[in-house]
Amino acid sequence: MRVFGIDDMDEAAAVLRAGGVLAYPTEGVYGLGCDPDQHAAFEKIFALKRRPPEQGVLLIAADFGQVRDWIGDAPPSAFERARAAWPGAHTFVFPRSARVPDWVAGGHAGIALRVTAHAPAAALCRAFGGPIVSTSANRHGEAPARSARDAIAIFGDELDGVVDAPLGGLDRPTPITDAVTGAIIRA
Repeated sequence: MRVFGIDDMDEAAAVLRAGGVLAYPTEGVYGLGCDPDQHAAFEKIFALKRRPPEQGVLLIAADFGQVRDWIGDAPPSAFERARAAWPGAHTFVFPRSARVPDWVAGGHAGIALRVTAHAPAAALCRAFGGPIVSTSANRHGEAPARSARDAIAIFGDELDGVVDAPLGGLDRPTPITDAVTGAIIRA
């Protein structure tokens, strides 16, 4: 397992493109990430977490262009709602497009997306060239990692890499809103 600094995002993104799993900082907790199009990498994340895959995951991105193809038919108000909060620490659930693999959405009709303003996570997505899986770095039911050291303590060499950079300052995971209805899913 390799530890990457903030200046090593191209190398970290190469691990993702090669089917690897990284732990990386987000706004409030460390996340586990992979290329959402690589089913084997996705399965590795769920094995690491010991979590049922039908729960699905969210995708994090550096800008709206990275997530647009993942969104299906939605009214203009859904896009306005998300664009008012993005980039930022807010996740929105949109109707999913045919582009979304079933394993990413799990048993859900929608896709959870976030365009982050958190510099390290955004830099990783830019280096990767698209959105990446973002699910908390923890075993199912346990507290998420809040540092690179925590992620290594939890997963050790089961990870392909860890991005060692600061969290974004939130004390919990981001809120989640239904983009179409505006309903709060997680405050």
